Amino acid sequence: MTREIVPVQSDIPEVAEFAATVRALIDQGLDEQALTAAVHGELTALLRSGFEIPELLRRPDPERYVMYPLHVAADGAFSIASAVWDVGQGTPVHGHETWGVVGIYSGVEVETRFHKPAAPDVPLVADGTDSWAAGEVTVCCTTDDDVHQVSCGGAEPVIGIHVYGADIGTLPRRSYDPETGAVHWFTSTWAR
Repeated sequence: MTREIVPVQSDIPEVAEFAATVRALIDQGLDEQALTAAVHGELTALLRSGFEIPELLRRPDPERYVMYPLHVAADGAFSIASAVWDVGQGTPVHGHETWGVVGIYSGVEVETRFHKPAAPDVPLVADGTDSWAAGEVTVCCTTDDDVHQVSCGGAEPVIGIHVYGADIGTLPRRSYDPETGAVHWFTSTWAR
């Protein structure tokens, strides 16, 4: 079942300008490697600008991580989210089915990467863990390299700015049991 894309335009001026830049980059027809490198540079500049995310879009949920939509393109070509993990929270091992770039607004995010499985129902192999602090940016995924797990790595919630090459709030994605390789399809939902 495909969900309807509901466009969201940011009322944060710096994010609106960043979204316009991401749209222009996408419209250039860059390949994923060049596009994610360009978005990486622009997101680094956004984080250095000192913009403020309103408190309502930084709030952790005591039950699970949340993703607040900052911008969702009307055609579903990309989305920008404020992703929040409270202390002790994390994601299952998952993929995105698209490209993504993540910058840390505050706190520390811990990312454990896994080799993308070549066959179904094969245990996953970890490929390293990194910690990302405020101001740091990483290409979290491309279509061909897209399996990881993320968690809050500090004593305060982690807030990240996540940019994806689709409406991540409606895109069907895979989660994995790392011990068996079993796949479960899910769709994230936007916090409102």
